[in-house]
Amino acid sequence: MTNIALPHERLPRIAVLGAGHVGPIIARIAVEAGYNVSIATSGAPSEIVLLTQVLAPGAEPRWATEAVAEADIVVLAIQLHKFAKLDPSLLAGKLVIDVMNYWPPVDGVQELFEDHRFSSSEIVQRRLVNATVVKTLNHLGYHQIEEERWPAGSPERRALGVAGDDPRAVDAVAAFITRIGYDAVRFDRLSAGRLLEPGGPVFGLPLRRTEFEQAVRTKAV
Repeated sequence: MTNIALPHERLPRIAVLGAGHVGPIIARIAVEAGYNVSIATSGAPSEIVLLTQVLAPGAEPRWATEAVAEADIVVLAIQLHKFAKLDPSLLAGKLVIDVMNYWPPVDGVQELFEDHRFSSSEIVQRRLVNATVVKTLNHLGYHQIEEERWPAGSPERRALGVAGDDPRAVDAVAAFITRIGYDAVRFDRLSAGRLLEPGGPVFGLPLRRTEFEQAVRTKAV
């Protein structure tokens, strides 16, 4: 984990890595919230132009290196089995939102994530040693992420957990979560990401803040 520099007078630039189910949804709602958003995969930008136009209009397809270099926040939304092949140097110095889940019934057994002493995001952080990792946006399905947004003050507004070891990074990500339509529930340890993982008390459940906080209160990390 490393110190990060965040903008003070403008919205942070967002780079989304991954163009599967989740990445384009996050890119679209970020654009709708007023962010400058780029989206990238391991291939050429030309390969995702049509996909981006349809699923994330307003986001810009970029080469991954270019998108990350210009971003303040990088959303890591690649398929989990591809993570071991990701070059950690690509994300050095960056604030990274980890939206990936380790779910063996879906992904198969991934040896990198089989060390049960750590949450999946702690394992991501241990590999991305020069980045700062925050866990969020992983405990709702991609369709829920879009459909469950509500304006601030709405009695229907849902909560998303935001877990990280760096308070400043957690604050920055919480501000992003708040702006895209959710109440951010902060956790001051990345290890608390276990609460948001498959099998955790809030996984798959679109809960209001009070319901969310009640669900996690009895679960020690």
